[in-house]
Amino acid sequence: MVQKQLSAAGPGPEPKKRRRVGFSPAADTGVEANECIKIYLVFNKEEVGSPEVPCLTPVDLNDFFDGDGKIYGYNGLKIDVWINSISLHSYADITFKSTTNGDKGITDLKSALQNIFAETIVDNEDEFLKTFSTEKDFIRNMVSNGEVVQTGVIDGSSINALGETSDLQVLRMEIGSPNAGLLYSRLVPLVLLFVDGSNPIDVTDPDWHLYLLIRKKEHKDEPLYQIVGFTAIYKFYRYPDRLRMRLSQILVMPSFQGKGFGSYLVEVVNKVATAENVYDLTVEEPSEKFQHIRTCIDINRLRAFDPIKPDIDSAVQTLTKGKLSKKAQIPRFTPPSSAIEKVREALKINKKQFLKCWEILIYLALDPIDKYMEDYTYVITNHVRADILGKDIEAPKKQVVDVPTSYAAEASFVVFKSLNGEEANNGNSVQVDQVNENKPDQEQQLKQLVEERIREIQLVAEKVSKLRI
Repeated sequence: MVQKQLSAAGPGPEPKKRRRVGFSPAADTGVEANECIKIYLVFNKEEVGSPEVPCLTPVDLNDFFDGDGKIYGYNGLKIDVWINSISLHSYADITFKSTTNGDKGITDLKSALQNIFAETIVDNEDEFLKTFSTEKDFIRNMVSNGEVVQTGVIDGSSINALGETSDLQVLRMEIGSPNAGLLYSRLVPLVLLFVDGSNPIDVTDPDWHLYLLIRKKEHKDEPLYQIVGFTAIYKFYRYPDRLRMRLSQILVMPSFQGKGFGSYLVEVVNKVATAENVYDLTVEEPSEKFQHIRTCIDINRLRAFDPIKPDIDSAVQTLTKGKLSKKAQIPRFTPPSSAIEKVREALKINKKQFLKCWEILIYLALDPIDKYMEDYTYVITNHVRADILGKDIEAPKKQVVDVPTSYAAEASFVVFKSLNGEEANNGNSVQVDQVNENKPDQEQQLKQLVEERIREIQLVAEKVSKLRI
């Protein structure tokens, strides 16, 4: 048996300590607000929590959360927001499995949701459910002093056949009038959620007006008032003695969309603009969808407007006389100034909108369209090019360039047409044929824009043709 003995020289070197290998917790990548927040609009308390209620699609919810638009510190987060369509109160049902206080901390959900819903959000479900009874008359009380500008159907309207107008009213309220500011403050969350890029209007500016589309729904003893949609209109001065109307916001409640109510509301505003003889009606940064609806309405009005029919016939007659590409001088096919003025004065359609409608009116008048589509595309191409580069882009300008000569130097020069009016005289050298390296790309982009414009024209033409059947 062998025994280990300690050395008399003293203890030996200490053994090396083993390093402990650990793993830091995974970084909190957060969850996008769009992925965990669901929005529901309900008419009664029985619908709250029901799987039958459709989930709505708001604009980008990430914009309402600081930084990168993500929510941090929660595992299995789910936020269901219920909105009372009668009182416009809201309640957020928040559930999660656990929280983790990582490097990004824990998002303050209450504060974030209040940035959207402000004072309309309540603390608990019981309080929210009570609003269906305690605030059932909120809308009716708020609009009691509103001015009724339309009830039921609109004479000559293209949407009367929908059969949805008998229980409708449109009321106008000055934003500074009693109750209007409070009502709009409850509508603001819906504006933020469903009107892309929109900001609340200034409720202290008396030139703002709300046009509220109200539906009365039978309910026990008294009808319930429900907001189907609304629009915010701004009136501003035009020298010397006229007013202009600008449509700034328009929203149809999601549950009523796709049923013609937005068109109904726009037609009412058009009717008011005409009756009050404002200078014109404009729209502030219209979305693509709204522009389509607006144009369909205006096309129907213009087709029934006899004073411009001779101008349309004249344009069509010119377009159908031979190939435009072979003509030395090509007309721009824009309406005469007299037609623009007649339309603005009678229908309150501003010039920019009328020019868009003019292209569609010509398209609708070409019969058969296939026979003249090549020339029509040529016209639209010139319009798009002018919109992008300016009206005079195709008009070559003359330039005078001095050239060295031994004969009568003071009287010797060259006159030539410059490319798009650009300066070509660089010192003593003249470069007439300037090669634009980007021209192929520019032509391709122009072609795409023309194709998009024609698709828009065809969609409107198809829609208005169906309405006239």
